[in-house]
Amino acid sequence: MAATAQAQISHFKHVVVIFQENRTPDNLFQGLCAAPYGACAAPPTLSAPYDIQTSNWASKSTKIQPSPVALANTYDLSHSHRSFDLMCDVVTGNPPRCRMDGAARIACNAARGTTCPTNPQFKFVDNSTGILHPYLTLATEYGWANYMFQTNQGPSFPAHLFIFSGTSAPSQLDDANGIFAAENMTPAGAKVGCNALPTTVVELVSPNGTPPPYGVENSSAFPCFEHQTMADLVKDWMYYTAGPDSLWTGPNAINHICLPSGGKCTGWGTHVSVNPSNVLTAIGTCKLHDLTWITPTAANSDHAALSDGGGPSWVASIVNAIGNSKCTDTTDMKTVSYWQDTAILITWDDWGGWYDHVPPTILAGVQGDYQYGFRVPLIVVSAYTNRGYVDNGRHDFGSILRFIEHNFASLGLSEGELGFADSRATTDLTAFFHLKHAPRPFTTVAAPKSAAFFINDPRPPEPPDND
Repeated sequence: MAATAQAQISHFKHVVVIFQENRTPDNLFQGLCAAPYGACAAPPTLSAPYDIQTSNWASKSTKIQPSPVALANTYDLSHSHRSFDLMCDVVTGNPPRCRMDGAARIACNAARGTTCPTNPQFKFVDNSTGILHPYLTLATEYGWANYMFQTNQGPSFPAHLFIFSGTSAPSQLDDANGIFAAENMTPAGAKVGCNALPTTVVELVSPNGTPPPYGVENSSAFPCFEHQTMADLVKDWMYYTAGPDSLWTGPNAINHICLPSGGKCTGWGTHVSVNPSNVLTAIGTCKLHDLTWITPTAANSDHAALSDGGGPSWVASIVNAIGNSKCTDTTDMKTVSYWQDTAILITWDDWGGWYDHVPPTILAGVQGDYQYGFRVPLIVVSAYTNRGYVDNGRHDFGSILRFIEHNFASLGLSEGELGFADSRATTDLTAFFHLKHAPRPFTTVAAPKSAAFFINDPRPPEPPDND
């Protein structure tokens, strides 16, 4: 009888969630469609496994041929819940579905002194300079998800709440009733979360009994909510963010975590760092936490009109720091390196208004009035992820939370424990990992900028957006 393969580790000691900004696979990953990286087809095939559409993008009664744009471009597209409705162009039914032909109606806002190009929504990032090589290397050397969707149908504030807690609802009861924070703050640029000015509100979406649209914004709330989060389940956590009161600082909108007093969150303790590059220092000094969320600065975010193109290098610097780390843990009575017991999940918070051809699944019942949103990229990196693995499951941010719960089962957690997006997700990302295999050796990801650049960057860390 053949010997049964033994797991190298039973679970990861560390899970790292890197949350970039505002891109779709069709917009950011056209590079997967050419040598030396791969080939694309829509739908995918064995010889062309990446579901990226390279031509004939749909716009009502016509087809538009996409054209290149720089990663550090000069305009931004609306990515509000209302813009989701425009691009989706819903067909009523049970369940409803998106035609995915309304991107041309999404508003474009050009930087001062510039104008929006023709068909600004129908662009893909130009990789002629190799700026995307770090992303393409990670996607093809490790795991890529063809069908990862943001959970929410809207912008960054609700997206960051979903990745942190599985919901943007003000309360557990609101989540059950399909009532969610749907937009960013009003007024725009306002201080966000439990320390916001009393006049600050966020629009709420509620189920519509006579769709379309399915979700309607007919009320608002102060952006300080109260419900359980993943940080309540995994006690050794860290959240890196550019500023305490921004849209991307999910913990600032949860009352029992923030504990607002005197205009500050007093309950964070050491769990929140307001300089994202501090994660590189933490890794270098062997202080990586069990669960880590990492959001970028504006320059390194990939956010349209704000990024300087540093995003691919920024992400590579984190992966390289973990992969090359000399730090060790004791896991399953074995001494293993950070690389051997860390799962790295890289995704983007929303679609940013860019075209994508794959319609999301719309959930049944009241949850479907705000879930799911459009496709975003997902790259999964670990020593136990097969090279070039392409996954065709349909995932969302709830799948990430479900994986965290699965991974930390030794803490007494079960999948769906929060009862929000984690319980609604049908996948847990475990197909990306083969813990019975010997760990793969790490190869440094080539990138124009190193960890030293980000650690020593003299620019103050600015949040990725102000809309």
